[in-house]
Amino acid sequence: MVMLTFLKRFKILFIVLSILSVVIITSFYMVLKPAKSLPIYTPSMVNPELVDTTIQYVANNHVIADFAFTNQNGKTITQKDYEGKVYVADFFFTTCQSICPMMTNNMAWLQEHIKNNPKVMLLSHSVTPEIDSVSVLKAYAKSKGVIDAKWNLVTGNKKDIYYIARKSYLAVKTGKPEELYDMVHTENFVLVDQKRRVRGFYDGTKLEEVKKLLEDINFLCENH
Repeated sequence: MVMLTFLKRFKILFIVLSILSVVIITSFYMVLKPAKSLPIYTPSMVNPELVDTTIQYVANNHVIADFAFTNQNGKTITQKDYEGKVYVADFFFTTCQSICPMMTNNMAWLQEHIKNNPKVMLLSHSVTPEIDSVSVLKAYAKSKGVIDAKWNLVTGNKKDIYYIARKSYLAVKTGKPEELYDMVHTENFVLVDQKRRVRGFYDGTKLEEVKKLLEDINFLCENH
């Protein structure tokens, strides 16, 4: 009887110590675990092929420049429309049959997950603005389920798009040397924070990367 009582007490003590150990280990982990952070990208940190030669060595204070483009509804879109927002930018063209369909589908997936978050918007730039007129963008937007209040597809002066792609978003390669301001867009989705700083690059053709992007969007929204 005494032995049974001892074993029962020992068992209880063991359980209590086990629980206490788990609590202590968890507490240490939470204290020692590095806090999540996102880098602030500058031109010097990015593949030089994606950056205009005039800014390749800039190592601080890089922000998205002021802009003015025309969206799928014929409205002029500027940085004021994105002021104080977290947003995702990319570059595409409506006739692209390679990576663009995957990118657009994944951007549509992202739109579905941020549509009720007033802090987040999307911005897609055409790299063939001479083809992607307002009416073309409108038809494309309708076919992809674009929500006008969340996602702007923009066209404009090719030179302006070229320079914002390579001087601000650091996301587009140069095309044929003989064609001025020719652009070859990449699969990059570019995450921009509330202060117009580049905070991440993600492969827009891969849903797992876009899910990571969504996590980082939520992080920026919660920590600003």
